[in-house]
Amino acid sequence: MPLNPKIAQILEMVARANRPPYHTLTPKEARAAYAMSAQILDIAPLPVHAIEDLRIPVRDGATIGVRVYHPIEPSWAQPSPGLLYFHGGGFTVGSVATHDALCRKLAHDAQCAVVSVDYRLAPEHKFPVAVTDAFDALQWLAREAPTLGIDPARLAVGGDSAGGTLAIVCAVRARDAGIDLKLQLLIYPGTSAWQKSDSHARLADGYLLSGETIQWFFAQYLRDDRDRDDWRFAPLDAARGTPDFAGVAPAWIAAADYDPLHDEDTAFAAKLEDARVPVTLKRYEGMIHEFFKMGGFVPEVAAAHADAVRALREAFGTL
Repeated sequence: MPLNPKIAQILEMVARANRPPYHTLTPKEARAAYAMSAQILDIAPLPVHAIEDLRIPVRDGATIGVRVYHPIEPSWAQPSPGLLYFHGGGFTVGSVATHDALCRKLAHDAQCAVVSVDYRLAPEHKFPVAVTDAFDALQWLAREAPTLGIDPARLAVGGDSAGGTLAIVCAVRARDAGIDLKLQLLIYPGTSAWQKSDSHARLADGYLLSGETIQWFFAQYLRDDRDRDDWRFAPLDAARGTPDFAGVAPAWIAAADYDPLHDEDTAFAAKLEDARVPVTLKRYEGMIHEFFKMGGFVPEVAAAHADAVRALREAFGTL
């Protein structure tokens, strides 16, 4: 399928703007650039009943931030289901602020509490810090959910891009820890250590997420190339420690036609299916990486948002 016309227009605008790509910037500059651009194409923030910004402990004695979106007044008698969400950004850029509109949308439409995690970023915090922060946040939520008016029996994990990778790891760790998750909501997750697929070759330049930028993100995050072999970084094709995925939570996976990650996302869906994990793979024609945050300019993104909301409602039994 051809590029969506609005997506093509976005790519033309990006090319005309001639801004320096992330891989030519320092991490601090890249974070500022991402934060400045994150809201430009996004939907308008929807109202929710309440928002709480909290600090939670993680295993090395530090604390990280989480933002809790309550779609309705928290009720300890009738708690809401909960989604633990990890933002994208190559483990290097992004924050709860850059993904505020998306988390509001999921909370508002799915009528679930959303807990957005400000895990620590690279290069200040190299692999596997983001992974351990993510699972520590899940353990905290499983433990503290009732105090937040969230039902610990109806939890899901989700994320986009690098955040999707973290959600995958949390789903495996949750199974092993006896935390019952209802869903993995995976929006174009990163799953491969080596960018050798056809989609990476065809879409390495000109489609927003370039091959050079992917490698720059990896260089910020990984301690050295040996980390590429760790399944917590590359759950699709890791050479070391890849778990059996049998028994992990069902997955809903969004893949974009013009995303370099397209082929690894479809391959990961097949990997889960081979492990007899229920999987819904949604391929979005004419779309690029990051399209979930372009709903303010691309009308077709609304259908993808609705698909994600439906997946959450089905998993939580609230359809």
